[in-house]
Amino acid sequence: MSQPAAPSHGPQAAGRPAGPPAPHGRPSETVSAAVEPLTGWHVTHSFYTFDHHRLAQLTPAEVAAGRQAWHAALDPQGQDAPTRLQTWLVPGHKADFGVVAMDPSPLRVDAVHQRLLAGPLGGVLVPTYSFVSLTEVSEYVPTVDQYGDRLVEEGEVRDSPTWKAKVQGYAAREDAMRRARLEPDLPPWPNACFYPMNKKRKVGENWFSLPFAERSRLMAEHGRTGMTFGGRVTQLITVSVGLDDWEWGVTLWAKRPEFLKEIVYTMRFDEASARYAEFGPFYTGYVSTPEAVLAHCRVPGA
Repeated sequence: MSQPAAPSHGPQAAGRPAGPPAPHGRPSETVSAAVEPLTGWHVTHSFYTFDHHRLAQLTPAEVAAGRQAWHAALDPQGQDAPTRLQTWLVPGHKADFGVVAMDPSPLRVDAVHQRLLAGPLGGVLVPTYSFVSLTEVSEYVPTVDQYGDRLVEEGEVRDSPTWKAKVQGYAAREDAMRRARLEPDLPPWPNACFYPMNKKRKVGENWFSLPFAERSRLMAEHGRTGMTFGGRVTQLITVSVGLDDWEWGVTLWAKRPEFLKEIVYTMRFDEASARYAEFGPFYTGYVSTPEAVLAHCRVPGA
């Protein structure tokens, strides 16, 4: 599975944005300084293991206090909780559990990590991986006019009843689709995975040297493949260009674990992925509660 390049603004020249305009077309001097984005949320994926040797050295009172602080830090309904907060059980040796946090404020997101480490169980937690990113609407998500043009390219007759029905349907759901990318809900599905990825910048396989029209064509093909998994898999793409070591993060939630395998495998045959994508480590997760994580990881006192 692959993801588009960072958003561009304005007319395209030689496949690249025309320049670095201020966000949303505002003159630079009128944009106020802030840590919260004008649109979208900060997102952090954090993964940890328990040091069971240190855990065994804690007193029952320390464990009891640690469990209380643990629940307070990971309570999605807590007073200081970020807008979205989810805990995963993670099999294998990469991590014991993971935390996904989203909020307009990066400080509110990072506060979850800081509360975990500052609590009585902080000394037995070993951070193993983290990924910092932002939600975004891809530059390859078409406007209504662009969607109509794409239908014509795919063989529909402009202004025909079928063409009009498809364009009107897209227009009716466009705002909701864009909002879902910027302020995503967490689906009620138990299986999840996360992985970072880049687009290649190699001779003969440089995504960023392709004309925009070609990149858009490749991503449209990629998107059509993903849509065949509707109702089985939900995808969230977040951008980390300029924020982390990789360029995008991909989070998938699925009704069944085999659907995670199937969507990743199937989408790798698309040219946008097969030719131009590079993938980082995969973290498989099973959506859980903070208490279930403690029980599964054999933290005493349950």
